[in-house]
Amino acid sequence: MAETIRLLGMSGSLRKDSFNTALLHAAQELAPAGMTVEIADLSAMPLYNDDVREKGYPAPAQALREGIRRADAVLIATPEYNYSIPGVLKNAIDWASRPPEQPFDGKVVAIMGASPGRIGTARAQYHLRQCFVFLNSIVLNRPEVMVGGAAQVFKDGKLTDAPTRQFVSDLLTALSQAVARQRVLARSPAS
Repeated sequence: MAETIRLLGMSGSLRKDSFNTALLHAAQELAPAGMTVEIADLSAMPLYNDDVREKGYPAPAQALREGIRRADAVLIATPEYNYSIPGVLKNAIDWASRPPEQPFDGKVVAIMGASPGRIGTARAQYHLRQCFVFLNSIVLNRPEVMVGGAAQVFKDGKLTDAPTRQFVSDLLTALSQAVARQRVLARSPAS
């Protein structure tokens, strides 16, 4: 019997009708058998302050760190703000990635995003990749899911566009395969 693959989804938008949160909900629907997608709530995360961290992680930050630690992989859906990463997402990553034992180390990460603009969230996704290189995460290179013209592919908060649904499904399959590879490596004796 195959092990369950647990994904932790993070949306870079707090907006109630966020296309990116809807993209994570679509991932929940499209997840292959044996995969679960939990969506982290970033709405209560305080602004990062190292003076606060030194006294102990606030509950929302600690919960996120634990969620990442428990997950087999992280799935991020991000909008693009001013050609880059939204503050809410960068703030959550900053909280989660502080020592000790930052939970992104060696974690498989997949990135996708939706935007009303034509190029989707390409620049934000590339900036996120830079962050995760520093954090020693294993970021999937493809498929890239950059949903442009989001207002046309979502209806009433649901991802309805068949080709876009296939892109998300393909990403989840690649994520599943990456987690399986990591599990094999983790079980292999060190050389």
